[in-house]
Amino acid sequence: MSLRDFLAKQFIDVIQWTETDQDTLAWRFPMRDMEIQNGGKLTVRESQAAIFVNEGRIADVFAPGLYTLNTQTLPLLTNLMNWDKAFQSPFKSDVYFFSTRIRTDQRWGTAQPITIRDKEFGAVRIRGYGIYSWHIVNPRAFYEKLSGTREIYRVADLEGQLRNTIVGRMTAAFAESGVPFLDMAANQVELGNRIAEGLRPVFADLGLGLDSFVVENLSLPEELQKMLDTRVGMNMLGDMGRYTQFQVANSMPIAAANEGGGGVAGIGVGLGAGLAMGQQVMNALRPQGPAGPGGAAPAGPPEQPAPPAAGGGAATPASGAETKFCVECGKSIPRRSKFCPECGTQQ
Repeated sequence: MSLRDFLAKQFIDVIQWTETDQDTLAWRFPMRDMEIQNGGKLTVRESQAAIFVNEGRIADVFAPGLYTLNTQTLPLLTNLMNWDKAFQSPFKSDVYFFSTRIRTDQRWGTAQPITIRDKEFGAVRIRGYGIYSWHIVNPRAFYEKLSGTREIYRVADLEGQLRNTIVGRMTAAFAESGVPFLDMAANQVELGNRIAEGLRPVFADLGLGLDSFVVENLSLPEELQKMLDTRVGMNMLGDMGRYTQFQVANSMPIAAANEGGGGVAGIGVGLGAGLAMGQQVMNALRPQGPAGPGGAAPAGPPEQPAPPAAGGGAATPASGAETKFCVECGKSIPRRSKFCPECGTQQ
């Protein structure tokens, strides 16, 4: 090496990293042709760690603190280079800094519904999403398995791997738990803890620590959710007889407020409508038998109107001119009646 080259050689006295963004996990200190001056200073701030790599091998790992770089602070590096403990010449190594801050509000979710076997519904497809947080706890493992010799390693480089790992573990947790979907949805905290237990060894293998895992929501695809809502609604109805009484009670104020109802007459119309509706519901739910709907014998032929009174007098209310027959039960009713007084069917 010429004297000019020696004088032009650059020596590094201070090695430090001031993070400029929120997403960088690992950063390599720019060395190029520079060498570290013996006795130089290494500053590792809180929420950071540093690794010295010499000739492809990790020499030392530094926790937060201020270090003077000499043979006392770099015993492993000194041993690797076979330097005498009294060396005074500069040395050159790659220095990597790692951010050990907790990465909060990391999102996870199922891109596609996952299929599980449910005790109550059989095979169902469910979706889920939530948040989790993690940080680097083992810089050596993180460097060896993830960041390597890259100049910068960011959260986005790892995000997809972690998200897919979570979804895979989520499926396994559902299969192992054997808990029905409705119970899982009602105990999301316990479910999150169960999934986190299975994820922590996987994270630790990459040099990461899983700090929290939260299941915010579990849901069914839209078409299955509609079917579940229908089933819940039917269970809420319970006694169909009470449901019929409820419908009749609701129809009375509506009929009374009707402009054409006319007070008590309107209430009567509303009551007839409610009875008719309830009768139809009960008939629809009643099993069909050979004797017709409801197991009752089929209605006989319509009753014939009574013959005119002797002497050709005026027609009675039961005469053909003033009566008609119910379309449901066949009973003779006044022609102007809107509802059958026998069965309540609207005419």
